Amino acid sequence: MTATFDQCIDISNSLLRGELSAVETYTQALGKFHREPERSILESIRQDHMDSVGRLRAHIDDMGVQPDENSGVWGQFAKAVEGFAKVFGETTALMALEAGELSGIDDYLVSLDDPEVMDEIKDEIREVLMPRLEAHLSSLRKLRAR
Repeated sequence: MTATFDQCIDISNSLLRGELSAVETYTQALGKFHREPERSILESIRQDHMDSVGRLRAHIDDMGVQPDENSGVWGQFAKAVEGFAKVFGETTALMALEAGELSGIDDYLVSLDDPEVMDEIKDEIREVLMPRLEAHLSSLRKLRAR
C-alpha cells in the first residue's frame, strides 16, 4: 500500500469513528427524551448515523482493509452527552448534540479538502453524509427553540 492509500484509509476510519460515536451519543441521549416529537426526531437522526456507519464501512471494505469497530476517543463525547443530559436537562443535551453535528461537518469538510481522500468517498460525503448532518443540525435547533 502507498502512503496516499494508507492516509485515505486513516481518514475514512476517523470519519467512521465519528459516526460510531454519534450513534452512541444519540443512544445515550434518547434515555433522556420521552416526549414527541423529540424522541422520534432523535431516533431518526440516530438511524441516519447508523446508515452512515454502514456506508463508510463499505468504502473501507472496498479498500481491502478491516474497518474500525469502535468509536475510540470519540466515544468519550457520547459519555459527556449522557452526563450533560442527566445533570443539566434536555436543552443542554440538545446543545451538545448540535456541537457533535458541527464537529462532524467540520471533519467532512476537512476530508473534502484532502487530496488523499478518494473521489468515491468525497462523492458520498457531498451527496449523502454532509447533507444529513446539516439537516440534523437544523432539526436540533428547531427542537431547542421550542
